[in-house]
Amino acid sequence: MSQTEQAGLKKGAIGFVDAVVIGLASTSPAYSLAAIIGAVVALVGVHAPGVLIASFVPMLLIASAFYYLNKVDQDCGTTFSWVTRAMGPWFGWFGGWAISMTGVLVVGSLADVGVRFGLLAVGLDSAADSMPIRMTLAVILIIAMTALCVVGTEVSAKFQNVLILAQVVTLLAFAVVALYRVYAGTSSLDSVDPSLEWLNPFAAGGGALSAGLLLGVFAYWGWESAVNLTEETEDSASAPGRAGIVSTIILLVTYVGVAYAVVAYAGTEFLTANSDEEESIFALLGDEVLGGWSWVLLVAVATSAVASTQTTIIPASRTGLSMARRAALPSTFAHISPRFRTPDVSTWWVAGIAIGWYVFVSIVSENALFDSLSALALLIAFYYALTGIACAVYYRNQLLKSATNFFLIGVGPLVGSALLIWLLVKAVVDLSDPANSYTGAAWFGLGPPLVIGIGIMVVGVVVMFVWRAQDKRFWLEKAGTVDPALLDPDHVDHEGNR
Repeated sequence: MSQTEQAGLKKGAIGFVDAVVIGLASTSPAYSLAAIIGAVVALVGVHAPGVLIASFVPMLLIASAFYYLNKVDQDCGTTFSWVTRAMGPWFGWFGGWAISMTGVLVVGSLADVGVRFGLLAVGLDSAADSMPIRMTLAVILIIAMTALCVVGTEVSAKFQNVLILAQVVTLLAFAVVALYRVYAGTSSLDSVDPSLEWLNPFAAGGGALSAGLLLGVFAYWGWESAVNLTEETEDSASAPGRAGIVSTIILLVTYVGVAYAVVAYAGTEFLTANSDEEESIFALLGDEVLGGWSWVLLVAVATSAVASTQTTIIPASRTGLSMARRAALPSTFAHISPRFRTPDVSTWWVAGIAIGWYVFVSIVSENALFDSLSALALLIAFYYALTGIACAVYYRNQLLKSATNFFLIGVGPLVGSALLIWLLVKAVVDLSDPANSYTGAAWFGLGPPLVIGIGIMVVGVVVMFVWRAQDKRFWLEKAGTVDPALLDPDHVDHEGNR
């Protein structure tokens, strides 16, 4: 083995709290909530908080799958590695490809949002409206965040600690001020008194509920970045999985609290009328709620997007590393920096492809950029559902050993997968209609987001077969079940980790 290969990823680089922070940062709470809240209210009215709770259910069930799978296989490739072990190399390869492509699709958009809201926060509105300026600054931002990822996981974690604190504190402060003004009767809009009935998602109706759930799943997506750092986290067998679960719970509290405040302060008519503003809804509400302090909310959205620009690179780069180590991709992607002990080659490849995609779709049109984000829902639902199924399959010989195994490892992940498959089918049906896209024009007779999603998987098929023709080693792997020895709490692996 070369010195680089022997270096490996840095063990124990971050702790449990750092992993939670990275899981939160990857979801980009301020940006995600701003992006969906108007659309969710337009669909379900005052029941937006209830829909966010309902969206949390499949996330929590899949987070349970991540926890139990990580306990028996601490591989930074997460879904790729687990699905390969449980269901074979074909399913595993596509799970890894889906994770990698989500990063490619979203990194450029996140950087664009970070730049735009940063410019708005300092009063440079004309620069924020200029695509050439935003594109140039976004590319620079991606390069800077990629360099930070390469420099080291510890440095990245410290950077994220600051950004996530600023986001969560700002969001909760905004919610408190908005609710105070509602109860004080000083709201500048048509406020509505909060009610516990808003927590009932089923009052919205079937069609509206399913569409709202799809948006909610997008808002929660990203927490598993904490688990992608499992090989670099202290107590790697349990801390990353617990961090993923804790991240989703913190997101639930934050999202529901802010949703209550937004709906109560602004009312449904204002939010519905401005639902096409996407993440700019917080720019509008900031002036209404905070007055001269509205820039604080703009900074929160900017820092949210900047933080997620960096952390979203992590799952894709670690998955590329894991796939290359198993000969599912060229070995160059398995290169680890001897100095920083991070997967430098795969990290820069992810950034480079993401920049190319961002520049291309931005030149086509800004609507095409939004359509590429809509395609994310397909990939997210696919690999999350695949992970839940893999958990039950991999543990199948252990499910009847206890009630905990049966419900938390078997039934729970399978129910979560079923919900996500239902949402995936619903998304395919909806996105097949060009009218449901931002572009509005048909591509090959279908909606652009669906064409992008299908195109990504077709490219994946081509890449897979081309590489398999050169190196068949990965495709010789056989599916199996969990080794019972790994379930023993006193078991010690070959590296001395419990």
